[in-house]
Amino acid sequence: MGLSIATVLAERQDVGRIYIVDKSPVATERQQEKFMCYQFDLTCDDYGLLDQFKDIDTLMITAGFGKLALFSEVSEEHIVRSFNVNTVAAIRVIKHFYDKLLGQDDFRCGVMVSIAGFMSSPFFSVYAATKAALKIFIESVNVELEKSGSKNRILNVSPGSIKGTSFNQGETDLSQTEDLAKEIISHLEQKDDLFIPDYDTIYKDVLERYHTDFRAEGLHSFDYKVKSGRVSRHDR
Repeated sequence: MGLSIATVLAERQDVGRIYIVDKSPVATERQQEKFMCYQFDLTCDDYGLLDQFKDIDTLMITAGFGKLALFSEVSEEHIVRSFNVNTVAAIRVIKHFYDKLLGQDDFRCGVMVSIAGFMSSPFFSVYAATKAALKIFIESVNVELEKSGSKNRILNVSPGSIKGTSFNQGETDLSQTEDLAKEIISHLEQKDDLFIPDYDTIYKDVLERYHTDFRAEGLHSFDYKVKSGRVSRHDR
């Protein structure tokens, strides 16, 4: 989603430069004139690279990964890396730009979280935990921002599965993500604090079922993933 959002922004006359910070370089065929690319591993200790981007007025954090697997099949290394990339990295990046959020000038900030952070998600237990922690962090800091008198907010973007991304080792297809990218940018500009794509058509009912009986909805989620063919149940 990060590349899709950057590509949409690059088409706008009011956007001068777009800094893309990623572990992997942007493919040559997807480069734009306004892109300035930097390679950076979010699991490293030193985030000093970010200090050079003091002129930005928009920050969008899209890094993250997940693995569909039973908790019994997940390694400790995967657990640590998941929290470091999905949760700790996002919090550290926001910390580097927090003065801008606290300031009186407009500063747009968003984070790709996940609908998994709102409910139990069997086969995604570690991923859901990383996103739930990020959700609560964003909600807590937004209260602090409001109490400080700042008009800026952090946007929590919490979608379900998104077609056209490489999240599940798929192929990136910008044509499939363009509309969602435009929606995210619109919510950023409105300084919203939460955007759940397909909320009215899908997730409103799902969340209501979860809050009514989280145990039953968790069992339903487990069976749904198995029946979808995305995972297989390993009985022991």
